[in-house]
Amino acid sequence: MLRISRRQFSNTFRASLNYGKPQNPAHNPNIDMKIEPVKRTGETDDVKRARLVYQSRKRGILESDLLLSRFAKKYLKSFNSAQLDEYDKLLDEADWDIYYWATKNYDVTPLPEKWKDSEILKLLQADAQNEEREILRMPEL
Repeated sequence: MLRISRRQFSNTFRASLNYGKPQNPAHNPNIDMKIEPVKRTGETDDVKRARLVYQSRKRGILESDLLLSRFAKKYLKSFNSAQLDEYDKLLDEADWDIYYWATKNYDVTPLPEKWKDSEILKLLQADAQNEEREILRMPEL
């Protein structure tokens, strides 16, 4: 049986906490990696809607999940093929970028030129304003 003292355990435990230091290596700006989105062909609008509902709800950060899942429930049923395609492309962007664009926080993440005239992003921004002052909850599945 391995025995260690409380002091040894405490020192080992403290070392594992890392005191808030980043766990990952520093970002190297010379390395540019981006995973390209999966190209889907032959997808019907109904299948695409179902996928987009899922992708709107399971983003990775709660803020985006909440905004996008509510938006999807409200609008996806009425979107035509072109609007579904545009929303699909928007979901290929990073979570925090979508969140900051939806909340018009361009100081943190500037809005790229390709999204400046986006009908879908404008709808998302209007929905994110929550002018009805509704308590935001995840929609039922």
